[in-house]
Amino acid sequence: MAIQFIKKITFNHPQSLLSFRLKTTSSQYVASRFRDATFEKFMDHYKNLLKVISIQDLILANPKNNPPSVSVDFINRLSQKLHLNRGATAFLRKYPRIFEIYYDPTLSKPYCKLTPTAMQISIEEAAAIQNTHPLVIDRLTRLLSMSKSKTLPLRAIFKVWRELGLPDDFEDSVLAQNPHLFHILDAHEPNTHLIKLVGTTPGHENFTAAVENWRIMECCKDECSVDRTEMRYSFRHGFPPCMKLKKNLRAKVKEWQKLPYTGPYEEFTNMKKRSKTAVMEIEKRAVAIVHEFLSLTVEKTVEVEKISHFRTWFGIDLNVRDLFLDHPGMFYLSTKGKRHTVFLREAYERGCLVDPNPVYVVRRKLLDLVILGRRGLRSGDHKLSSSESEEDDDLLEMENDQGDIL
Repeated sequence: MAIQFIKKITFNHPQSLLSFRLKTTSSQYVASRFRDATFEKFMDHYKNLLKVISIQDLILANPKNNPPSVSVDFINRLSQKLHLNRGATAFLRKYPRIFEIYYDPTLSKPYCKLTPTAMQISIEEAAAIQNTHPLVIDRLTRLLSMSKSKTLPLRAIFKVWRELGLPDDFEDSVLAQNPHLFHILDAHEPNTHLIKLVGTTPGHENFTAAVENWRIMECCKDECSVDRTEMRYSFRHGFPPCMKLKKNLRAKVKEWQKLPYTGPYEEFTNMKKRSKTAVMEIEKRAVAIVHEFLSLTVEKTVEVEKISHFRTWFGIDLNVRDLFLDHPGMFYLSTKGKRHTVFLREAYERGCLVDPNPVYVVRRKLLDLVILGRRGLRSGDHKLSSSESEEDDDLLEMENDQGDIL
């Protein structure tokens, strides 16, 4: 077998050897992507935030306990699922501003509860979602409008309820309270339901995509130097300064920007032609859909696996992850935290949203507590230490940050 393989490489035309070497697997394609130090540093903290939120949800799911709490043993049993590499206790002690471990003498076991600060943040987030109730309805309506049949599976919505800023009880507070907009239908599969859009709110019969609003704003600028006809089908691109763009790549992006396509809210019929232009138009429509999907999320980010649940319903006949990798000027894909997370590049600047919303502002407070960790706290009594100790901690973290980026 080995001799036949060597003969195949030796006697074949050199071009076949080149094609053999150029074949890459999906994992190699992801590994070869350009890494943005700003997003990667942000993900160092964000991946821990997701773990914190998972434990927080477990605690808040026990309202009968006073205060809401969960046993440390129970969290330990979920350590592998929650990716707590060093166990639950070690992880909880990393964030004393968020979690408090105490011993329950009646049950003879340690329990975990939220600190008053973390509990207050949770209350503020629920209030922010409640205050933005019209936006919640608008996001859900837009999401259903992008579907070919104006229908989406309920389980797919459950996957992204937090990303869309939906309340915990959105089935009762949003769907059931708006029967003129949403109907819940039984699907062909058992224990599966669909959400169908049956109406629209007054004045919102025709939706405008986020990219179209950006084009209008760009064209209205006095200093706009781009030909307005070229802006008709363009998307905003923002490559990092350290990313070197080759001449042929710039030419391809410019050609792609001029290519017409069907918008995310427009009726789309599958093209029978499989020409190069037709394939590119199908791809550009898919990019428009995932761009709008990310624009609808609270933090302009989502796991690739979650958005893949909508691929068939949106009529995307392409690999979603490849779309993000093929357009690095619009999206950034991170693989930290044992998950693939995509960011809408234009929405972020230095690890923060350019245009923050009320729900994001509250969630950022919890992220700030994650970033702080144990900084400024003594290991013994959990009290704030002196300013000199804080400065030492800041200096140590800065040195670690530089090491991570390098």
